[in-house]
Amino acid sequence: MSADPAAVAESTRVQQAVVESVAPQFRHNPYDSYEILRATGPFVPGPHGTHLVTRHAEAQAILIDPRWSHAEEPELLHGDSDVELPGSFLWMEPPDHTRLRGLVGKAFTSRTVTSLQARAEHLVEDLLTAILAEREVDLLETLAYPVPLTLICEMLGVPAEAHAQVRAMSAGIARGLDPDVLLSPEELAARTAAVHEFTEFFGDLVEQRRENPQPDVITALVQAEEAGVRLTHTELIGTLLILVVAGHETSVNLIGNGVLALIREPGEFRRLRDDPDLAGPAVDEVLRYDAPVHLTTRTARAEITVGERTFAPGDAVIVLLGSANRDPAAFPDADRFDLGRYLPGQRAERHLSFGLGLHYCLGAPLARLEMRTVLRALGARVTDLGLLAEPSYRPNVVVRGMSELRVRVEGR
Repeated sequence: MSADPAAVAESTRVQQAVVESVAPQFRHNPYDSYEILRATGPFVPGPHGTHLVTRHAEAQAILIDPRWSHAEEPELLHGDSDVELPGSFLWMEPPDHTRLRGLVGKAFTSRTVTSLQARAEHLVEDLLTAILAEREVDLLETLAYPVPLTLICEMLGVPAEAHAQVRAMSAGIARGLDPDVLLSPEELAARTAAVHEFTEFFGDLVEQRRENPQPDVITALVQAEEAGVRLTHTELIGTLLILVVAGHETSVNLIGNGVLALIREPGEFRRLRDDPDLAGPAVDEVLRYDAPVHLTTRTARAEITVGERTFAPGDAVIVLLGSANRDPAAFPDADRFDLGRYLPGQRAERHLSFGLGLHYCLGAPLARLEMRTVLRALGARVTDLGLLAEPSYRPNVVVRGMSELRVRVEGR
């Protein structure tokens, strides 16, 4: 009996959407592929026996359930790698995750982040003054990179002259977070070199802080370790790696994505200029609308039923955060950029860009502070934003963002 041509065509269309959802050449717009996958179902067969989680309700249920483990992600995405990323609480489960996250939380406190408000405001004001004088700039180089890079390096205690070196290492590692099958031999080699350089560079800083403590996060981590909380050298380096990459690369993309959305939706930019207090809730809409992190993985540790599907222990899923955040079943008019979506009283569904549960992003307060400060300054000082060229995108799948954003900026 011959196959139904319509069914074959639909199957081919879905398979193509699976490929395009992670293919580097579709980084500028994975959302059309996500729409096809969501229409297919909440779970779509993915690579290596995994399932792609496409919808908000199912993604939320998985992320918040501690029976789903994140510890297997290195094996899932980098199983054939010849280099190991240093151990981090990001890829651990209790009790190790609880121990390490609690330790890092003592060093990376909300008070530490809040104390950066004035520094962030001055930094953004200075950068924006230079941008307005120049008028035509690459906004990634002139704003999106300097803000989070400077703040995370100063928090950690990295000397100013080494900030560019940290950026280069971070870029190699961020690209290396993608599945190994999507990386070229040159990119794999660059990740290996970046990890080794990072380990040596921050290992030296750790030793310096042991001998000469400073008021910074590296010192706080070292002192907590030496005060009796168990933190190995490898765990310390792995924690610093995650703080640098998560505290830098993702925020670069968040700022870039937010500015691009304002350019493409000038009505929303006018709302921000008319009401600078929109800057706070606008952060969540940027996170929902065009998230800097598009996927994460989980592996079932028990038999678990999600929706109408039951997973066996060891079954793995790839949660498409970018797709879940555009699910029209969760967000009315989901493809519209609406700065007022998260205003008090709107009862909008929670976006998943920071994760949920045990692995909720530790750096969320810092990312919010940076984006809020940038949005408020843009609303107060910029009168017009325009694209000089269509933005180009890096090939990164996990940490998605642009490589260039050429803009014209007018203001005061």
